[in-house]
Amino acid sequence: MPSAPTRIVITDCDHDSIAIEQEVASAAGVELVLAQCRTEDEVIAAADGADGIVVQYAPVTDRVLAALPELRAIGRYGVGVDTLDVTAATTRGVAVCNVPDYGTEDVSDHAIALAVSLARGIVRLDRGVRRGESSLLPVQPLHRMSTRVFGVVGLGLIGSATGRKAQGLGYEVIGFDPLEEEGTTTADGIAVVGFDELIVRADVVSLHVPLNRHTHHLINADVLARMKRGAVLVNTCRGGVVDTAAVADALAGGQLYGAGLDVFEEEPLPLDSPLIECENAVLTPHAAWYSEESYAELKRRTLENVIEVCAGRTPRNILNAGVLV
Repeated sequence: MPSAPTRIVITDCDHDSIAIEQEVASAAGVELVLAQCRTEDEVIAAADGADGIVVQYAPVTDRVLAALPELRAIGRYGVGVDTLDVTAATTRGVAVCNVPDYGTEDVSDHAIALAVSLARGIVRLDRGVRRGESSLLPVQPLHRMSTRVFGVVGLGLIGSATGRKAQGLGYEVIGFDPLEEEGTTTADGIAVVGFDELIVRADVVSLHVPLNRHTHHLINADVLARMKRGAVLVNTCRGGVVDTAAVADALAGGQLYGAGLDVFEEEPLPLDSPLIECENAVLTPHAAWYSEESYAELKRRTLENVIEVCAGRTPRNILNAGVLV
C-alpha cells in the first residue's frame, strides 16, 4: 500500500493568498492545508496527524507539541520565534525553521526611512501643509545628518545593513551587540560600543534585536531618561522591546524628538494607545518586512524548509539542527 503524502498545515496566515505555498507544495507532492488558528486548542485540532506546520502568530507551546506526536517540523513565517517554544520542540525532536534573511534589505530600508522622515520633520510638515500651515516651528531644530550619531542596537544582518545605509547618508554610526567586542570595528566599519555608551551618545537609536527575556522593555523609562534630550527612537524589530507608555511619555515631554515605530506591544495598535496622540511619532503597521520580492521569498522558503525536514534532508534554515542527527 503506498504511503500517505506528507501533510503540512498552515496554522494561520493573514496574507491575501497562499498561491506561492500551494505551488511549492504541489511541486513536492505535499498535501497543504490552510487553517486560521488563534489558540492552542485550535492548533492541536487543525494539525492533528500533520507531519509539519507553518506558523505566523499561532501559539506553539509544549502542550501543543505534546498533543502532536507525529509532528516533525515547524516553519515560522519570518525571523522571530517568540511565539514558539523552541526548547520544548528540541526536546521532542521537532525541527524549528525560520527565514532569517528574507527581509534584510526591506526592514533596513524601512528603519532608515523612519529615521530620515523624523530627521527632516517630513511627516509633521506634511500634516501642517494639509492644515494650511507653513511654519517650521513644529519641527525645529533640524540638523544635518552628517553632524549626528546613529546608534544601532543589534548588529545582526538587519542591524548591520541599517548601519551601512546610515553611513551612506553621512551619519557617524556606532553599534552595540553582546556578541561583538567593545572597542572593535565591524566589517562594515561600525564602531562597537557598550549599550550605555550608545544610549548616551546616539542622536538616533535604531533597534534590531530579538524579543526575549533579556530584551523585553530594553527601552524603558530609565533608559529613555539617559538618552540625549531630543534624540530619535526607531523600532522595526519587536514591539515588546520598548515600554510603550514610557515612550509615549518621553515623546509628550520632549525627551524624545520623535519615534518611528513599525511594531507595537499590541498589534494592531489600539486606537486608544497614547502613541496615537503623539504628533512627533511616525507609526506604520508592522510593514517593514514587506516588498513584493520579500513577500514571495518568505512564503516560498518557509514552506521549503518544512518540506526538506519532512523529506529527511537538512533545510536551508534551522534553529535546532541537533534534532536531525
